[in-house]
Amino acid sequence: MTKFMDVHHGMKGITAEQLSAAHRADLAIESEEGVHFEQAWADPEAGTVYCLSEAPSKEAVMRIHERAGHPVTEVHPVPLYVS
Repeated sequence: MTKFMDVHHGMKGITAEQLSAAHRADLAIESEEGVHFEQAWADPEAGTVYCLSEAPSKEAVMRIHERAGHPVTEVHPVPLYVS
């Protein structure tokens, strides 16, 4: 499985509650596409949200976000990382 970082734009003013609800919506259906969303971050001032996931494909990530109600067009594979 590959890690992916996706970026949502246009979410200016998003609150921690809203971010948590969106993340929970993804988690509720992620297994249907073999995706696992690990974390989400937001910059409410800029309106940008970032999600880190593990998935079989970028398209699987996009389908889950679409079905959960927050579509995304910017999804990047993360083939190299350190922790």
